Amino acid sequence: MAMATLRQMLDAKQFIIAPGVFDGFSAMLADRAGFDALYMTGYGVSASRYGLPDAGLTTLTDMLAALQIIRSLTDKPIIADADTGYGGLLNVRHTVRRYEAAGANAIQIEDQEIPKKCGHTLGRRVIPMAEMAAKVRVAVEARLSRDTLIIARTDARTAHGLDEAIARAQAYAGAGADILFVESPESEAEIARIGREVNAPLVANMVPKGARTPELPAARLRQLGFDMAIYPGVGFGAALGAMEQAYAYLKQHGASDADGPVSLAGAHALTGFPEVWALEKDWDARFGNKK
Repeated sequence: MAMATLRQMLDAKQFIIAPGVFDGFSAMLADRAGFDALYMTGYGVSASRYGLPDAGLTTLTDMLAALQIIRSLTDKPIIADADTGYGGLLNVRHTVRRYEAAGANAIQIEDQEIPKKCGHTLGRRVIPMAEMAAKVRVAVEARLSRDTLIIARTDARTAHGLDEAIARAQAYAGAGADILFVESPESEAEIARIGREVNAPLVANMVPKGARTPELPAARLRQLGFDMAIYPGVGFGAALGAMEQAYAYLKQHGASDADGPVSLAGAHALTGFPEVWALEKDWDARFGNKK
């Protein structure tokens, strides 16, 4: 049976939980865990691949390279962070076409000025509402398949307040966005108000430990009117902690931690070495290769 599209999941009122992925390991592990969709996080790609902050320093080319790797490793729907669309209306059109061709099933575009910043940091500035609404219209027109969804994100809450953020979300819905994303509400009451007042599919960004938005369980988000939750930092946050501990142990003891969560056999299995060994054994038997 064919895998359901994101649009079909939304139409069926299925709540979608999408963990952040940013490289081959994270994509394969999240796929194996059985999630219905994956979220390609710009923060994770920028930090893990380039050692850079999520501050508009990675390019369309950088993100496409990551997307193509992730797409090659999973059949699950991919929700892909596309920052501001990487420029004006022509850039947005180009970005949507390139992301769609690379395998994105939903493309997230935000209303920040260029260069953008991570949504849970200060100093974000937004473009005029009408300018972003035009970007949304162009993005919707640019997609080749109706099953490629456009997510419109507003970062207006932090600097301009919740009223402005909700007004923008409503305007972007009117411009044709399939899913609305009000970034960094600051309380459960604000999350609930977004759920009541924005009459369109909604995504919540759940960032643990120190973010501007409280982390709520998926069941509670669904009660409040949301349709999807993304968890951009859940993978790279865990990886950072584990690597930091492993490197510190090695530096202190001159050996790896035998009791730590290290599994070379697991890495071999995840990346397909058993298949490689089986093929080599078969080829040696068939073609008489001698080592």
